[in-house]
Amino acid sequence: MVILRQGEKVLLRSGQDKYEGVFVKEDDLNIFIKLKSGYNLGVSKASISEVKSVDNSREEKNLEKEKMKPMKQDKSLPTISLLHTGGTIASRVDYETGAVTAKFTPEEILIIFPELTRIANIKSRLISNMMSENIRFHHYNVMAQAVEEEIRNGAQGVIITHGTDTLHYTGAALSFALKNVQIPVMIIGSQRSSDRPSTDSAINLLSAATFITKTSMAGVFICMHEDINDDKCIVIEGVNARKMHTSRRDAFRPINKTPVARVNYATKKVEVIRPYPAPQGEFTVKPFDEKVKVGLVKVHPQMYAEELSPYDSFDGLIIETTGLGQAQIIAFDDKSIENEKIMHALSRIAKKIPVAASPQTIYGRVNMNVYSEGRKLMDLGVLGNYCDMTPETAFIKLAWLISNHSTQEVKEFYDKNLRGEISERSEKETFLI
Repeated sequence: MVILRQGEKVLLRSGQDKYEGVFVKEDDLNIFIKLKSGYNLGVSKASISEVKSVDNSREEKNLEKEKMKPMKQDKSLPTISLLHTGGTIASRVDYETGAVTAKFTPEEILIIFPELTRIANIKSRLISNMMSENIRFHHYNVMAQAVEEEIRNGAQGVIITHGTDTLHYTGAALSFALKNVQIPVMIIGSQRSSDRPSTDSAINLLSAATFITKTSMAGVFICMHEDINDDKCIVIEGVNARKMHTSRRDAFRPINKTPVARVNYATKKVEVIRPYPAPQGEFTVKPFDEKVKVGLVKVHPQMYAEELSPYDSFDGLIIETTGLGQAQIIAFDDKSIENEKIMHALSRIAKKIPVAASPQTIYGRVNMNVYSEGRKLMDLGVLGNYCDMTPETAFIKLAWLISNHSTQEVKEFYDKNLRGEISERSEKETFLI
């Protein structure tokens, strides 16, 4: 049988079927290739009648070994700084594992998306190269500092390429850290890597650049596909977005608010959906304390008090409550005595650190006044009544407040709308959009 090399294009015949793709690996029983669709396929060696090399050149050389020529740019266009942090939008296949890894450099981004240079004068730099599931508070500070530097250098907008797994956390984090930011800071990602035919990266990136150059809005926004088609993106406030699907292009949805704007990729037109307030005051960066520990725990049936024990040593705690803001804290028969222990544990913790409720329903507003469990939580000192933040935004807000304020101030500011994270009223048109 032909000796195959990782990254080599091959054709496999198995019975009446033939499969063409990039060789990933083999074992004693199977040969694994990556299909053009981006999916991996394992074919049993026993069923293979032919193995043929289609192209002896290795795909790995396409980006890593070719000489990069500088892209010509129009200095008269608005300047956009592209800050590269990695993620799927800047990833391609690692042929040693068949997985997607953060590989592209900022220079390679411009080669992959040359249309960018027709929209703006692009300056790009690498600030990190990581998958977003590995992010910590330190990395939020690195991003915030990088944005501040680009603003000082005259950028009229910033685009941050980011992995989608925790992109909504970063949207909230930068919204709080970049107080009164005077330019649009767009966070974009891709559900499929840029070397796949089905990638959504180009439309997200180019739509973000179009939004920057054609509007005067300033703030932190997320720009991703509106639906599964490749024609429109929506712009969502950083504090109101959430990833709602593991793989769909339109995974990011606005929660409890409508999008700020819609960008038509084909026509390059921007439709402002609702007004967005201009920043009031001087721009300052308020970073995170990188050692702050905030917990995020979900209330659930058959909960035990010891599940809360680790949070005695934390600085803050978000509890994802059921319904309008309830928790399993009331014993109603001899089989639910554990619920009282949970209440005592929450009481103990709330005396030490700020504890806040957030709805695990995702949509809707906490109202702990309605049921006795909610009223008991308020009696314990649990914050968050009337708030409609997502659990992720609540987690980020509490961590940021603890980083920058005293405990008393945290309790005072948590229920206040600081960055648009709490809506004035609940509108029916903001559900499931």
